Amino acid sequence: MIATTTKQSTPVPLLNLKAQYATIRDEVRDAIDRVLEAQIFILGPEVEALEREIAAYCQCAHGVGVSSGTDALLVSLMAIGIKPGDEVITTPFTFFATAGAIARLGARPVFVDIDPRTYNIDPARIEAAITGRTRAIIPVHLYGQVADMDPIMAIAREAGLIVVEDAAQAIGAEYKGRRAGSIGHLGCLSFFPSKNLGGYGDGGMVVTNDPALADRIKLLRTHGYRPKYYNKVVGGNFRLDAIQAAVLRVKLKYLDGWTESRRRNAETYRRLLREAGLVLDDWDGEPLDGRSGFVLPHDAGYGHHIYNQFIIRADRRDELMAHLKDCRIGTEVYYPVPMHLQECFAGLGYERGDFPASERAADETLALPIYPELTEPLMALVVAALADFNAGR
Repeated sequence: MIATTTKQSTPVPLLNLKAQYATIRDEVRDAIDRVLEAQIFILGPEVEALEREIAAYCQCAHGVGVSSGTDALLVSLMAIGIKPGDEVITTPFTFFATAGAIARLGARPVFVDIDPRTYNIDPARIEAAITGRTRAIIPVHLYGQVADMDPIMAIAREAGLIVVEDAAQAIGAEYKGRRAGSIGHLGCLSFFPSKNLGGYGDGGMVVTNDPALADRIKLLRTHGYRPKYYNKVVGGNFRLDAIQAAVLRVKLKYLDGWTESRRRNAETYRRLLREAGLVLDDWDGEPLDGRSGFVLPHDAGYGHHIYNQFIIRADRRDELMAHLKDCRIGTEVYYPVPMHLQECFAGLGYERGDFPASERAADETLALPIYPELTEPLMALVVAALADFNAGR
């Protein structure tokens, strides 16, 4: 049964990291104490062990721990030689770091619109965006579902391009049996605390099956020196610290279980929303103007969705978000402004209307709580609040 009270006394946060920490507190503290006793805080054996473990988890031969998911993207582009004047194709519907890393190297982000169902880059639109200056493609595996990689890789091979997977939201997600990050030439992970595998601060990793690229990234993450103080190239300070690595090693053991809990929660939402008559099954990708009900996440069926976010689409999204806030339900918009409409990218020459699927997604999408410790009674409260909003239209 669906709960019928709104403005309830029980809050439902978007994410509850305290609940997760309570289950692993002793192990985490022991891991941190191990680092404190060793007094090795930057790189070192904890980072090396995490690199091996994450690489194996992602079906890759090499992992290189770095300071954040943003720096994973930046150092990957540096490693493949992206320079001013180059072009890198990516999606406009993503977190800023994807396009920002391209721009920081003086290269030009070239945007390609998304598939409105998966929110990932539409492979059918990529080829038309390739020019003589194109050097790479960055597909983003948004919300925990891998982009349609086979056609992307085929296009890249034909055009001689490097593929850098932005898998910041997709560790453990699969595409036809292959893990996110293992399909392209390089894969970039984020360990930001809100991710499915989140640290207790910033952190990231680059995974690859190419030993030369792995070695290049190791060189670049420590200012380009080898040996110390003898700088072969201009790199940066992109190092992962040992305390984050130790924490992540504890949490990695639980990741598959947490992912399955997220997947179960997604199915519970689907059931509860369908029982409440709130699902728009006939949505055809067009604007939702005036329509009641909600579009649920689309599972493309070619892999393993890890539900970093559970995203619905709704008409009058901002009003819905305000209503849920009144009901003490946490939500977030990922992302309200597509990259081509960001002020800092005005010089690229894009205009509103250039990427309509991304623009509609920015106007209509909303993330609901999906964290592993979320219970069905709490999800029922979320659905009841959605039903109240729908009834009051």
